[in-house]
Amino acid sequence: MPTQDWTFLTNHAHVLLCIARDPNVRLRDVATAVGITERATQRIVADLVEAGYLERERVGRRNAYQVHDELPFRHPVEERSQVGDLLKLLGPV
Repeated sequence: MPTQDWTFLTNHAHVLLCIARDPNVRLRDVATAVGITERATQRIVADLVEAGYLERERVGRRNAYQVHDELPFRHPVEERSQVGDLLKLLGPV
């Protein structure tokens, strides 16, 4: 059986998918689900916020997120598709 040393989606896509499924999710839980550190998750969320794919709102002591799924992918190969297309394809689990 081959080892799993790569996946089709990046950690950025995995983090975005976790947040799209639960906009009130704790980043600690996202990190566990994706299999990366909490610090790496925070950096990815910062990237996604800076690029406009996520909006972060403080609600009490927690953050709530809004995904802007109408935005296109960043790579020229996929730029004609919207992030929401991927989120719909993978759907909630």
